[in-house]
Amino acid sequence: MLSPIENIPDAQTLAQAIVNTLIEPFVVLDESFRVLAASRSFYETFKVSLAQTHGRLLYDLGDGQWNIPALRLLLETIVPEHTAMDGFEVEHDFPEIGRRTMLLNARKVVYDAADTHTILLAFLDVTERRMIEADKAALLAQAEELLRQKQVLLQEMQHRVANSLQIIASILLLKARGVTSSETREHLHDAHRRVMSVAAVQQHLHEAEGIDEIEVGTYLRTLCVSLASSMIGETRPIAIEVAADTGMIDSARAVSLGLIVTELLINAIKYAFPTSGAHDTVTVSYEISGPDWKLTVTDNGVGKQLDEAPPPSSGLGTAIVRALVRQLDAQLSITSPPGSGLTIAVYRATFQRRLKHA
Repeated sequence: MLSPIENIPDAQTLAQAIVNTLIEPFVVLDESFRVLAASRSFYETFKVSLAQTHGRLLYDLGDGQWNIPALRLLLETIVPEHTAMDGFEVEHDFPEIGRRTMLLNARKVVYDAADTHTILLAFLDVTERRMIEADKAALLAQAEELLRQKQVLLQEMQHRVANSLQIIASILLLKARGVTSSETREHLHDAHRRVMSVAAVQQHLHEAEGIDEIEVGTYLRTLCVSLASSMIGETRPIAIEVAADTGMIDSARAVSLGLIVTELLINAIKYAFPTSGAHDTVTVSYEISGPDWKLTVTDNGVGKQLDEAPPPSSGLGTAIVRALVRQLDAQLSITSPPGSGLTIAVYRATFQRRLKHA
């Protein structure tokens, strides 16, 4: 336990020693705002001496550099009413050290025996901190403006791409109407459907207002409805069902998945149901599990025998699907149990792959 200090000179010596050890500038003021004591850091920071400071009004120090309206408000109004104030910010241009931003902490100490009080005032120079914050704010504003410009350019590009795709699709349809070969006409219609699957991605991106992601479930449902309307008539009542998890995917994956679905639906509708049935169905599903995903197209048609040669017209579609699977760094599986139709799955299971390699 510390021994009490019995005499005033010793107490003053201790108090001054404590003040001098403070890193931040610090002053002790009497009721009239005259300086009773100041820390060494106060003298060094504001380029004043003990002789110029001790016993003088704070407002008169340094040719009136402390006669600051905000400081007067703090000392003459706020502190008397609240006895304490922390983080009071003052910005001022000091003659010796230039423009500075200071945080002031103030305390009023009341002495009951003498019916007087003193004010303790500490200064924290936050000029550099505020400059860094201002620079960060400016950089953030600049980044946000660049992002806004990028989004505007992206939307404009998406709009132009969508228009170009629509023009290409229209040309393909016109060409299809003008040819006499049914095989060539069918190839042109298939090309038209591929273009429209990419156009559907662009439409979703345009609606997303510059965000390079689309909701996969909505996209697949829209795409399948469009494909069904262009390929299935009243004479071929084939149902196309979509079951997709909710999730966002980037435009590159959306284009690849859309083209894969387009090719697989084209093949299923063309070859899975040589004779019409009341319950002919093609199901498109998309499952998500963390970073893994699985796209499956299943039909309940005639299936495919292992020794069955692929239709001559399916070569390009098969090549497109396999190329897109490689582009997605995914895997392809085909199963066709006897009498149970055909199931084609494209999946990326990175977690399972890591387990196999472990």
